[in-house]
Amino acid sequence: MAITKDDILSALRRIAMPDGGDLVDRDLIRAVQVQGAEVQFIIEAPSPELAARMEPVRAAAEAAVKNLPGVEKVRVALTAHGPAPKPPAPPSLKVGGHPKPQEGPTKPAGVQRILAIGSGKGGVGKSTVSSNLAVALARAGRKVGLLDADIYGPSQPRMMGVNKRPASPDGKTIIPLHAHGVTLMSIGFMMEEGKAVVWRGPMLMGALQQMLGQVEWGELDVLIVDLPPGTGDVQLTLCTKSELSGAIVVSTPQDVALIDARKALDMFATLKTPVLGLIENMSMFVCPDCGAEHQIFGQGGVAAEADKMGVPLLGALPIDLETRLAGDGGTPVAAGDGPMAQAYARIAEGLIKGGMA
Repeated sequence: MAITKDDILSALRRIAMPDGGDLVDRDLIRAVQVQGAEVQFIIEAPSPELAARMEPVRAAAEAAVKNLPGVEKVRVALTAHGPAPKPPAPPSLKVGGHPKPQEGPTKPAGVQRILAIGSGKGGVGKSTVSSNLAVALARAGRKVGLLDADIYGPSQPRMMGVNKRPASPDGKTIIPLHAHGVTLMSIGFMMEEGKAVVWRGPMLMGALQQMLGQVEWGELDVLIVDLPPGTGDVQLTLCTKSELSGAIVVSTPQDVALIDARKALDMFATLKTPVLGLIENMSMFVCPDCGAEHQIFGQGGVAAEADKMGVPLLGALPIDLETRLAGDGGTPVAAGDGPMAQAYARIAEGLIKGGMA
């Protein structure tokens, strides 16, 4: 007899929480999916503090469901709802200011390639793609760095699950942080959470120059730069002052997003930065109950644009609840072993085989 969602919830009702109640009564179960003999679901803890103590609960939930007749494989993700702990005070290092003159394009010592991830507009999942692609490349054996250059809206500290401040032993050099096998730097580490960055163009350029040149990146095969949306100062500085190996443009299939994506593509062409390929994000929604596919934002728009430009479509990624929860919880979905992790692994493999990462 086929396993049902009710069977799974009945088994999970027997799993008690450390502070009382069970997983189902406390409404902590999300995204239950049954695919033949394989079951996956998410436990969303009320807070990061409680999630840190819930690994035994996660293991017990996995065992309880795996013992059900007809179940052969169980995947359980543990994430947390609510704000991350408040970060410590920023280090004694001044960030921002006017950029220093330099003779020409440079790249940090020890970094083999710099790969920019851009988009014409916000909200298309560029930062999600950046963090997951970095993790996927690291899992494939590459030495990877991730620079969050979205200075007005840095999101990598949350997505990568890091809220520490980087060390600066001399007030000049910056020691980057590490998470999920990736070397990481973001302006978000240097500012209070929720504090606006109110800077003009020269300060943006100076901050980017510092995060590229003053960070001790070490030996890296590839440094992924998560750009802000649009075609402004940060993009101009990176493309003209750094030895970029190439750029990847992320877009959704809808016409409004593609209009802006074309502007990003034109910007990279104007700045003589090779576009290595396009990624279509939110390409479809797969119903977890019936398995039907729905093209919410249209179909094939990014693939058609890639074909028109003569560049590869590197991947098409669906809208996925697990991806959102994983990003909010600080563990990118590419760090797991589910379908989305496999999708990012295929994109990473394509970049490696093509000599792009």
